[in-house]
Amino acid sequence: MRVKEKCVSAPLYHSTPIPLRPYRLLCLLCLLGEERAAAEREGESARPPSAVPRPHREDFLRDLLTQLRATPDHPLALVCNAGDVFAYQEPGTEDDSPEGAEYNTKRDLDILRAMDLVPGCVMPARALLHRLQHTITTVKGVCGYEACTAAAWRGCARANTGFYERGVRLPMDEILPVRSDAERAREKEESLAAMRRADTITIRPHLLLCAVCQYGSGIRPPLDADNLPELVALILEKPQTRITLVRGADWMICAPCKRRVAALNACVNVWGTGGLSNELRDLNVLQHLGLTYGTTMPAAELFRLLFERLPTTAPVCAKDNAKPSAWWDPCGDRKSGNPHYVIGRQMLQAAGLG
Repeated sequence: MRVKEKCVSAPLYHSTPIPLRPYRLLCLLCLLGEERAAAEREGESARPPSAVPRPHREDFLRDLLTQLRATPDHPLALVCNAGDVFAYQEPGTEDDSPEGAEYNTKRDLDILRAMDLVPGCVMPARALLHRLQHTITTVKGVCGYEACTAAAWRGCARANTGFYERGVRLPMDEILPVRSDAERAREKEESLAAMRRADTITIRPHLLLCAVCQYGSGIRPPLDADNLPELVALILEKPQTRITLVRGADWMICAPCKRRVAALNACVNVWGTGGLSNELRDLNVLQHLGLTYGTTMPAAELFRLLFERLPTTAPVCAKDNAKPSAWWDPCGDRKSGNPHYVIGRQMLQAAGLG
């Protein structure tokens, strides 16, 4: 089956993945680096030197960037002419850059190897770009070579411009903008008002542990990243407040987080893949507490069960995955558990909670 590289006209989350050659990810950052270099040149033309050709299929790259800035977590399928058992996902050579089929196939495979991915792999665009930033910091040896052994291996003419190296260093929030501070502040105010009015407060399960960790580390309201300190303050005042355990980055607690994607009710921290580790943490908490999504309990009873069954965060948060694994998470580096949780648990128990 030939999978032709294309852009969709109106990208929607959870719609069909966009087929994309791996090298296009590098071209995208190369183009952004070129634009940054042009913007930084004082008193010069905004266009690059005439000796440097324009990017292959530049319109495609600009359309793709527009789409990804509208929906940064749209799935991309990295397809290439790998042959062998991966022939099922081959896109063919119709959209190859002009350097030639062998060069393009080798370049794609070199990129996938460096990123530790396989042909046909589907991942959200934001997560792929994060992974690219952490695995391929230069196109030397990927898009261009020290020696040209033949015309078929001359490489890309832009490989020695430094554009990619400049683009790959751009902050991800600049490549794919996040929510504005003004929007987050408004969401903070509205969600806190809703929390105070609600008969039942909704929260994803593992954030119960995060709330305790924050409390043990000395964090108190207000906090611009989430509403956990305010939740703890509320339930210390009203221990019988009802809490419902829900799935996803629920608005009531996560509304002000700049890594929350409202359209997906999702969390995209940790290089865009935070939803994986967070989802697993949620299920770990539910398993240890013997509960399921939708469970509603008074806060005092829920925290009593939490402190009884989980005296440490280790069973929930500890992981062995190293960077740049999609399962890596800074909290998972603490193999013995987060010490702030132990402190917060003791403090909240002393305050009468749990």
